[in-house]
Amino acid sequence: MAVQLQQRPHAAAAAHLPLLLLPLLLSCLTRGVLSSPDPRQRAALIQLETSLQPGGQMVLTDAEQRLDSALFQMKRREILRTDFPPAMHFFRARPLIRTSPIFRLLQKMPKGGALHVHDFSMVDVEWLVKNVTYRPHCYMCVTDGRSVRFTFSSRLPKPLPRCSVWTLLEKLRAKMVNTTDLDNSIMGNLTLFTDQDPEAAYPSQDVVWDVFEQTFFALWGLVTYAPVFRDYYYEGLTQFYKDNVMYLELRALLPEIYELDGSTHDTAWTLKTYQEVTRQFTADHPDFCGARIIFTIHRGVNISVMTRGVEKAMKLRRDFPDIMAGFDLVGREDRGRTLWYFKDALSLPAEKGVALPFFFHAGETDLEGTDVDQNLLDALLMNTSRIGHGFALPRHPVAEYLSRKRGVAVEVCPISNQVLKLVKDMRNHPAAALMSVNHPMVISSDDPAMFGASGLSYDFYEAFVGFGGLRSNVGSLKQLAINSIRYSSLTPVQKEKALALWQRRWDEFVSEHAFQKGKRNFF
Repeated sequence: MAVQLQQRPHAAAAAHLPLLLLPLLLSCLTRGVLSSPDPRQRAALIQLETSLQPGGQMVLTDAEQRLDSALFQMKRREILRTDFPPAMHFFRARPLIRTSPIFRLLQKMPKGGALHVHDFSMVDVEWLVKNVTYRPHCYMCVTDGRSVRFTFSSRLPKPLPRCSVWTLLEKLRAKMVNTTDLDNSIMGNLTLFTDQDPEAAYPSQDVVWDVFEQTFFALWGLVTYAPVFRDYYYEGLTQFYKDNVMYLELRALLPEIYELDGSTHDTAWTLKTYQEVTRQFTADHPDFCGARIIFTIHRGVNISVMTRGVEKAMKLRRDFPDIMAGFDLVGREDRGRTLWYFKDALSLPAEKGVALPFFFHAGETDLEGTDVDQNLLDALLMNTSRIGHGFALPRHPVAEYLSRKRGVAVEVCPISNQVLKLVKDMRNHPAAALMSVNHPMVISSDDPAMFGASGLSYDFYEAFVGFGGLRSNVGSLKQLAINSIRYSSLTPVQKEKALALWQRRWDEFVSEHAFQKGKRNFF
């Protein structure tokens, strides 16, 4: 039987319906006053639900309405596809998404900021292999677990416990007629993406997380080499900028960075380098609003290490207030220690009267009722500025209410949640429930290089087409982009400036694409 897709009530119309009518209508329905179906009352309820969506109360301009109508028709066609991309694993869906006119439009859309991205998974791995591993003095070693390690050295590196034989890639490639297989093999060790059946390759969360963590070990020696570190970060900013992202907040471990002679630089040097490269990039791209760093510590450490990490974060925040945004814990939430376990260390800033904003990962789990599942409430108790992932939030009505009441946005990373096996079909993502009531939300890409999803457009596609459904519209996209600036760590003055710049680019984007219907190269 053919699926019937209804026309959506327009967001502009819904905006004119007073939300105060909702309790009255619901009260009438509960008491049975509306004993017979009334088309006007039904339409009013539908409009009320529509108005609760992100952007649901925005009054769209004529150009925005024209663009919205075109988008709606495209989405209707997309949803009726037998190979609907959000219903399948991203690794299989990616080539289909790339051919989607909606995706091509989202690539051109000014998306505001990406507020949840990790330091060493922001650059496409092909750039790492083709650019970095071809540099002089790059050594590679194959571990006994069939992973790889890299280092740059002016002399043969010393053996490691699980990695004893180092090979200079420059010499190895010189002996090869065709280096394609070698390059592809290296790339395969630096990303989770696979052309094989992803369900067979990663049958469980334990398997996919183990491989995920191994990829970080594999690329560590490449990206922590000082010349590469600078270039990698600049390239990361470039790739997000090309995807029309205007601002970035980066979760960064701030590791020691090494030179060719083996000498190392401390955490302050690393943060200062981030600052210098950011300034250089914004000077080269005046319409980019900058980047800030959220210092992170792995949640598998003990209390004393976490305490030293928090103390270091307070000092870095004092010394680098322009670039240092705050603090977070990273690593697999299900396997790591809880926020409550570290409560004494995390209480230090408040006890010392130091402003250190928190941006806690919380609720990146499907283990309902466990100690880990309480991280959401604990994150709010510890006054987190945003919630990273928040996948479990709809199962916690108190946390959901508090975060909404306090304006604590959830950083939703759709592709990450699917690849790491929290959700299979994007239409069932818990963020759909949050989106339906306009819970504070931003869309981000977490570890795009690991998933073969550069920039931010792929995640916007999954949110807009997948769990946004037919109700999400141009107003939704507009609201999500605005949210990414509103809920950023920028100062009020910086936010105002960034919003003004974004609005100009948004108006240009809408003007350029609203009147293209019928053209040969539409979107």
